[in-house]
Amino acid sequence: MPGGRLTQQDRQRISAGLAQGLSYAEIAKRLDRPTSTISREVGRNGGPGDYRPDRAHRAAERRARRGSPTPPPRPPGDMAGMGGMVGKVEGDVIEMAVGMGLPRMMARVLIALWVSDDGRLTAAELARRLGVSPASVSTAVAYLTQQGLIRRERDPRRRRDIYVVDEDAWYHSVVTSARQSLEAAEITKASAETFGLGTPVGRRLARGAAFLEQISLEMLESTERWRHLLS
Repeated sequence: MPGGRLTQQDRQRISAGLAQGLSYAEIAKRLDRPTSTISREVGRNGGPGDYRPDRAHRAAERRARRGSPTPPPRPPGDMAGMGGMVGKVEGDVIEMAVGMGLPRMMARVLIALWVSDDGRLTAAELARRLGVSPASVSTAVAYLTQQGLIRRERDPRRRRDIYVVDEDAWYHSVVTSARQSLEAAEITKASAETFGLGTPVGRRLARGAAFLEQISLEMLESTERWRHLLS
């Protein structure tokens, strides 16, 4: 029944599709469902590596008994006149980010910044918008800042931090990821030398280090070459 709630059989078919290595789009086509439905279902139930149909079905039944919580009101002027569409896009993108491995609270904070008018919100504004505690926001922004997905600016007049996401966030995120992979390559290479390049372990680690190093360097080069697309 396309468009209705997922049944237990649907969830078993999702699990089977994941086991076969199918994409969300391919699974959605089999079930005659939107891809966003599949990504949301998998993302909220452990991700592709830990999806269990029976557990997911029980969780859905519990949510149905409790009822869906009313989302917090959207601040006036925030994508005015587009609330319904923005809400759907926001939800779909959050589930996609969760499915890709971003923790849910971090995903919610990041997407809240992306769909705000100017991509700038204080911690208090984020907490009100998402209906969560300031501590949850603090943990999320610390993680996102470390990953280069957002940046922090200081408002000297009001003595508060403002969190910002802009076009450069894509660039900084990719660069941060590539540099982390490059560091991992260097550690792996050193470990290979410790074991000895003539040993099976040393050779295995050396091959992994060479792969990580080459991919990281090419990613950094490509990021610089295409940065102009963000201008």
